[in-house]
Amino acid sequence: MPISVVINTYNAQEHLVKVLESVKEFDEIVICDMQSTDDTLSIAQRYGCKIVTFYEKCNIVEPARNFAIASATHEWVLVVDADEIVTPELRDYLYERIKHPDCPKGLFISRVNMYMGRFMKNWDHNFLLRFVSRDNTDWPSTIHAIPKINGTVERAPAKMCMYHLSDMTVQQYVGKMNDYTDNEMVRKAKKNYGIGAMLYRPLWRFFRVYFLEGYFMSGGRGFIKSCMAGIYQAIIVAKILEKKYRDEDSTK
Repeated sequence: MPISVVINTYNAQEHLVKVLESVKEFDEIVICDMQSTDDTLSIAQRYGCKIVTFYEKCNIVEPARNFAIASATHEWVLVVDADEIVTPELRDYLYERIKHPDCPKGLFISRVNMYMGRFMKNWDHNFLLRFVSRDNTDWPSTIHAIPKINGTVERAPAKMCMYHLSDMTVQQYVGKMNDYTDNEMVRKAKKNYGIGAMLYRPLWRFFRVYFLEGYFMSGGRGFIKSCMAGIYQAIIVAKILEKKYRDEDSTK
């Protein structure tokens, strides 16, 4: 059975050649471009990709996911970001898995992340729902949304993984944190946090990332990554509380 690879792109020339090299043995590569202005499309054309364009202006990828998946020719779809490498082991595993009648409609796939120049060591692995049945998938448009699958979902073995090449500096990450947290507020619009959340949410996220996900095994890099995860949560809570306080004042 054939598999389509779907890649959403926006000015993705930095890693795109490596990504396309890693998926060129799949049956189809669909590039869903979000109006790139660099060499993204010329690279995609060189690799014979099917190219479609998503014209809605947005600063996150999720609103374009359903359109990209629907553009695939084949029922089985592997969703890959433009900075992710698919290993041969993962490719072979997917083709073997879909041969069996008990194949689930969605598979969580392990992703190994890079931080400060190294791939991180941790035991929980970053599992993402990226292998799906095209006609049984609905991807919500909010940031970091998990696709909704009509059917069973499983985890692929951790060793069947993707490698995430993106390696934002702390400066770059802090610069993007404002947009990221604004989009998170849409997803968390119904949360009714109190002031205590400014303490427990960041501490819990640090604990989860550093200890439960095993980033302590990456030394100082893992500690910094865990701290930044906590700071990210603090910013989200602060924005939600700010909106709450301003709304309360406006009704007085």
